[in-house]
Amino acid sequence: MMNYLWVSLMVLACITACVTGRTAEVSAAVTGGANQAVTLCLSIVGLMGLWSGVMELMQQSGLCEKITSVLRRPLSLLFHRASRDRETMECIAANVTANLLGLSNAATPIGLRAADRLYDLYGRRGTPDAVLTFVVLNTTSIQLIPTTVAAVRASLGAQQPFDIMPAVWGASVCSVAAGLAAARLFARLRKEREP
Repeated sequence: MMNYLWVSLMVLACITACVTGRTAEVSAAVTGGANQAVTLCLSIVGLMGLWSGVMELMQQSGLCEKITSVLRRPLSLLFHRASRDRETMECIAANVTANLLGLSNAATPIGLRAADRLYDLYGRRGTPDAVLTFVVLNTTSIQLIPTTVAAVRASLGAQQPFDIMPAVWGASVCSVAAGLAAARLFARLRKEREP
């Protein structure tokens, strides 16, 4: 679906440029945008590499496993039936841990595995409430260390790229609370409408 959306936007931009006679501006924007994208990727790769290395050290030292065991109990309140399945809870807790550390790229494959396990537990028909709750938790995620945002800020010349941490903490806690409350509310409304 997203592929169709992006292609449609690019085609619309080209048609609009041709109709308005501004093809030179569109060509310059495409070239400039591509250069900026490559520069941004190269400038954040160092910081992302550092935090990926820190995450690997945490996994090798067993710290991630300890964080996972601490998170398992609160997460079992959100995922009642899934809390009995050790592998599913490990995937969910590992995903939450990666998001806590601001490693959203590392959280994606673990999150896909967790969603797949939840589908196995709750059935493939429709979208079970546990999967929706997990998607909301993964998307809104509390971030203790906003690695990606700090890397982008550093690449743009911020003197203290991590000075946004208190704001990120507050915003992420609020977004998780609002997202989980909305997921619970809509799940309850859907169950009330079902015959």
